[in-house]
Amino acid sequence: MLRRYTSFVPHPTTAIAALVVVLGVAGCSSATEAQSDAPPPTTSAASSTTPQALGRLEIVRRDGHDLAFYLTPGAGGTIVLDAGGGNDATYWNGIVPDLAAATGAAIVTYDRTGAGQSDDVQGAFDPSAAGEDLAAGLESLDLPDGPIVLAGHSIAGEVAHALVNTHPDIVDGAVLIDANLPPFFTPDQIARLVAANEEEVAEIKSAPSTRRSRQFLAAAENWGPVHTAFHAMTWPQDIPVSVIVSEETPMPAESADARNWTAAAALFVGQAPNRHLVTAVGSSHDVPLDDPALVKTQITGMFDAL
Repeated sequence: MLRRYTSFVPHPTTAIAALVVVLGVAGCSSATEAQSDAPPPTTSAASSTTPQALGRLEIVRRDGHDLAFYLTPGAGGTIVLDAGGGNDATYWNGIVPDLAAATGAAIVTYDRTGAGQSDDVQGAFDPSAAGEDLAAGLESLDLPDGPIVLAGHSIAGEVAHALVNTHPDIVDGAVLIDANLPPFFTPDQIARLVAANEEEVAEIKSAPSTRRSRQFLAAAENWGPVHTAFHAMTWPQDIPVSVIVSEETPMPAESADARNWTAAAALFVGQAPNRHLVTAVGSSHDVPLDDPALVKTQITGMFDAL
C-alpha cells in the first residue's frame, strides 16, 4: 500500500505523494515524528523497544561526519543492502538472517547521513556524496574475499549509480529494487513534479523542523538539477544487474507516472544483455517488506552467478 506522508503535509495530494516516493523519504507516524529531533541513539542507550540493526556496529568517519555500518560476518563474498530514503539499516532486519544463511556471505547494512545512528549533514542530498560515503564504509570494513553484490531500494538506485561510476571495481553485481532509474527522470517528468509540489514543499518548510522533515527537505532541495544530472547517468555495461519493479509502483494507480515508472525499468534493462527484469506481483513500492522471498531469490541468484 502506498504510504501517505501525513506527518509532513496534512492533506497530501497525489502529486506530493508521487514526489516524496521518488525522493525516497519514508512515511512516519506522529509518534516517531515526535521523537525525530532526538540525537541518534547509541547501542547502549537505545531503548529495548527501539529496533536495532543486525550485525556488528562499525563507525566510519568521512569528510567530517560519522556513518554507522553494520556487519554480519561471513565468507566468500559480501552482500550490501542500501535502504530507501527515510529508512535506516533496520529496514533490512527481516531479510539479513535469511541472506546470511542462504549464501554464507558477509552482510553489510548502513545508515545514510540523516538516518539511524549516522550524523546529519547540512545541505541538499547529493547522490555522489552518498556514493562516496558508501565507498568509504566498504573500503574500511574487514570484508571477506569474494564478489560484492549491492542491493538498493528506491532512492538508493541513485546512490548505486554514483558508486559504480566512481568506484567501478567495488561492485560485481547489483539488484535494484523498485529503484530510481535514470530513464524515468525525463525533463518533462522533472518539470511537472517540481511545479506540482512547490506549494507542498513550502508548507513543510514552514512547519516545525524535525530530523525527518529536514531529511525530506534535503532531498527536495535542488531536486530538479540533481535529477537532470541523474537522467544523463549510465550504468557500466560490465556490471550485471537485476531490476525488480513493483506491480503497484510507487505512483498513483493508472496514472501516467505509474506507466512511466514501469516503462523506465524496462528501458533500463533493455540497454544491456546482462540485465534482468522481474515484476513483484501484488507488491507496493516496499518490495523488501511485501515480498522478501523474491528479493532474497534475486540477491542470492546474483551472488551465486558471480
